[in-house]
Amino acid sequence: MIRIAGLLTAFVVLAGASLSPASAEDKTITVFAAASMKNALDEVDAAYTAKTGVKFSVSYAASSVLAKQIEQGAPADVFVSADTDWMDYAISKKTINEPTRVNLLGNSIVLIAPKDSKIDNVTIAQGFDLAKLAGDGKVATGDVKSVPVGKYAKAALEKLSAWQAAEPKFAMAESVRAALTLVARGEANLGIVYSTDAKVEPGVKTVGTFPADSHPAIIYPVAATTTAKAETNDYLAFLRSTAAKTILEKYGFKFLVSPTT
Repeated sequence: MIRIAGLLTAFVVLAGASLSPASAEDKTITVFAAASMKNALDEVDAAYTAKTGVKFSVSYAASSVLAKQIEQGAPADVFVSADTDWMDYAISKKTINEPTRVNLLGNSIVLIAPKDSKIDNVTIAQGFDLAKLAGDGKVATGDVKSVPVGKYAKAALEKLSAWQAAEPKFAMAESVRAALTLVARGEANLGIVYSTDAKVEPGVKTVGTFPADSHPAIIYPVAATTTAKAETNDYLAFLRSTAAKTILEKYGFKFLVSPTT
């Protein structure tokens, strides 16, 4: 019996030793991020993986969808929202570790058209006629009731006295990337998206930029969830680093914090 017990103990010790490296290699951070972050954040995450070996599982969608999924118990370590409203919502639902919140990035919204469109160089100012510009076609953006880009778009058009006439022309998409695709495919004559989205889609061109004072400031907050893994804090620190700043600014985002080294 003593010999058997000793063998079992040795087996357990050996098994534990063989499992430890594997579990270290299999560390994964789950990120829920606004759809507009995809290209830039994929590159940031790849840089972090190269540095640390930590891998990522990332879900990209409208901030509204992600905040509600986290509320319903979806496993996430990090939430990156395209506006402060949905981060505030998540905090109110006690799903976010509030002290980890940082207002990380800024952006702008632009008017886009398919790359072969005859529309070009639109001056976006008080009273500009978006409805006339769209003609018989549609204007694509995110759902103005919930998707951040749609909310920004509606606010800007209301400020510029262009919303009422243009509203019937709108095709509401589930996310900014869905709106971008509608324009790239020629299924909408125009679209309102973030400047960073227009930059990564070769099928569209930017024809005008909305004045910054026509809508609330576009701010991307990032935070850990209340169920985040321990290694999440190091990743959040990396998002504030000079290395991440270089990547994010390459895609057109505005860095709102002083970078760490």
